[in-house]
Amino acid sequence: MAAVHTVLKPPFHFRYACSVATTLNGASAGGQRLTRKGQETRRRIVSEAAALMYEHGVTPTRIEEVQAAAGVSASQIYHYFGDKDGLVRAVIEHQTESVLGVQKPLLANLDSIAALVAWRDVIVSIHRDGRNQHGCPMGSLSSELSRSTPGARAELLAGFNRWGQALRNGLRAMRTRGELPDRVDPERFALALLAAVQGGLVLTQARRDTVALEAALDTLIDCLRGH
Repeated sequence: MAAVHTVLKPPFHFRYACSVATTLNGASAGGQRLTRKGQETRRRIVSEAAALMYEHGVTPTRIEEVQAAAGVSASQIYHYFGDKDGLVRAVIEHQTESVLGVQKPLLANLDSIAALVAWRDVIVSIHRDGRNQHGCPMGSLSSELSRSTPGARAELLAGFNRWGQALRNGLRAMRTRGELPDRVDPERFALALLAAVQGGLVLTQARRDTVALEAALDTLIDCLRGH
């Protein structure tokens, strides 16, 4: 009996900034456990800070702007995060969970070329028609912080590694099923797919279309089909 493989339809309404409810640390900067109201306030601050930093960059975004957007005082921000670096770490976590959360249903079922194409369609749809003009939130943060902030670079790298691991797992599943031959290296192809997304999104920002992103992903997928 042939195996049944689930291919999820791409949800074209996805946006990174509001795509998932992230699970963030339910404690203050001092380690005290937060009440439900405190957790909601903290999540609101992180969400508003993430939106501002995605739009304007980390360095130009001032604490006062986050205060105004979230409707909180400076003391609340310092209570929950300690300082701006602590807030930035929370934003990195938020954006990582947002980016991976959009893809989670597809990455969890990435066991066929058809499923890989469905994942590709979601990635493209997120950025089509000028949406998310600043590219991948993780890539945007990495471009700004990796050179100057080693701690942030390590946290972002961990997020990219999670993304790559999900792709590797899917490619290994395809190879185990016999859809890909043993000579296909899941490690290298997963890294290439991730690089195609990030590089394609840089060109998407400049071109204001997804042609380069589609070309990069389609070329890799066609290569896998050809194996």
